[in-house]
Amino acid sequence: MRHRTSAVLYPLRMSGAFLHTVFDVAAWLAAGAAVYWLSRQGLRFPAQSFELPYIAALVFGAGLGAYLFGSANLWLSGEGGLARSVEGALAGGIVAVELYKWTAGIALRTGARFALPLALGIAIGRVGCYFAGLDDFTYGTPTALPWGHDFGDGVLRHPVQLYESAAMGVFALLYVLAVLNRSAFAITNGFYLVLLYYGAQRFLWEFLKPYGTLIGPLTLFHLLSLSILLYAAIMLATAPKARPVHERAVA
Repeated sequence: MRHRTSAVLYPLRMSGAFLHTVFDVAAWLAAGAAVYWLSRQGLRFPAQSFELPYIAALVFGAGLGAYLFGSANLWLSGEGGLARSVEGALAGGIVAVELYKWTAGIALRTGARFALPLALGIAIGRVGCYFAGLDDFTYGTPTALPWGHDFGDGVLRHPVQLYESAAMGVFALLYVLAVLNRSAFAITNGFYLVLLYYGAQRFLWEFLKPYGTLIGPLTLFHLLSLSILLYAAIMLATAPKARPVHERAVA
């Protein structure tokens, strides 16, 4: 039975919402710490990515994309209300920044500094989604696997939030090792590498989610993942040759 009495559910939901908020804050703090750590590694990133118009475009696009795609997915899945989506925020931020750069005549690639913050933020934030339970609508489909989790309705489900958290944590670790080894390719193209990785793993996990489909077995987020994958692949294929990294790297 999916729904319990309100007297039982209310404290559970309050606890889940509180933990979600705690991990959201932790995700932002970790992202900020990652930016600081990178600044201590002798790396120089494009200054444009810290300018006010750039940040404004990024924040506006990410916010719009988060609610647009999150709410659209709810509607396609037969659910009501508003929702936010991490992938929607990512897609919206990319589109907004690319449009801003085009109108401002900026040809330089500006996303390199965001690779590690993005990976860490998602890895930590998804743990909050896991604790939020059924209300967050990020849980997986039913499973008989031994690590299936009951989110409160008596059904064992794939904890896809933890799958994604672990996957992005692996990327963050590999990226840190690449920075410490002064990999020019990874440092210069880190943002597109994390997009490629994120899109691929997210595409796989979407098959384990109870979302409404659009084309055959594909959901809205399947298609969005493929779009992010395509964007990242094009940017990597057309990337200028990375210069060797010595004392400082321009990313």
